[in-house]
Amino acid sequence: MSKGTKDRLNPVKSILVSQPKPNDPNSPYFQLAEKYNLKIDFRQFIEVQAVSIKEFRKQKIDILKHTAVVFTSRNAIDHFFTICKELKIEMPADMKYFCISDQTAHYLQKYIVIRKRKLFVGQKTASDLFDYFKKHKSEKYLFPCSDIRKDEIPNYFTKSNIEFTEAVIYHTVAADLTDLRDIKYDVLAFFSPSGIKSLTHNFPDFKQNETRIAAFGPTTASEVRDQGLILDIEAPMPNAPSMTGALELYIKKANNLGD
Repeated sequence: MSKGTKDRLNPVKSILVSQPKPNDPNSPYFQLAEKYNLKIDFRQFIEVQAVSIKEFRKQKIDILKHTAVVFTSRNAIDHFFTICKELKIEMPADMKYFCISDQTAHYLQKYIVIRKRKLFVGQKTASDLFDYFKKHKSEKYLFPCSDIRKDEIPNYFTKSNIEFTEAVIYHTVAADLTDLRDIKYDVLAFFSPSGIKSLTHNFPDFKQNETRIAAFGPTTASEVRDQGLILDIEAPMPNAPSMTGALELYIKKANNLGD
């Protein structure tokens, strides 16, 4: 919880999570809702739009001139292989793949047989891959990404004089949220700067008032403040590594509940 928000500890009865509804019935969000008798809704605040083949060609990128591909999301994997299919490109067997997490690497199996490939997997963040990049400095990396992306990987490549090409393969745009105009929630939970920007894009006259805002990650938290909004709940924190953990700590205080 941010400093100076003690006077904003009003009871929490409803939360809007700016992500798709989890498929897992055991999701911690559902457990949180049941435990504290909360209304928790889910709504994607951003949409992903594929780059057309014509737009991709304008970037003048030769995919097969690269020896390694870096994936940081499922969206990147889907749109990259869609482009390959449309261009009738078959990835060579000796292509190396660097994935930001186990989940991303597992999703890659949708398109390639992983046991026959050279795969390098991080724990969760971009910096987890830096040691791999350092050990494979001679590779020619391709970094498929959105037009809105984090800077860590391109900055590392540039700083380390590692050859790479950034390929914009999809756009991240604000979803249409106009149907939410007259619906109020006690807490809005965000996971990316794009989600915050979508809020202000859809509702340029948005007044926060008693609505609490939760943010996951430093860049999301920074965007909340940059938009002149109050950040009430911040994650990850040492005592709350997840968004649901941070929400629960806040709810216990706001709803005046003990452990």
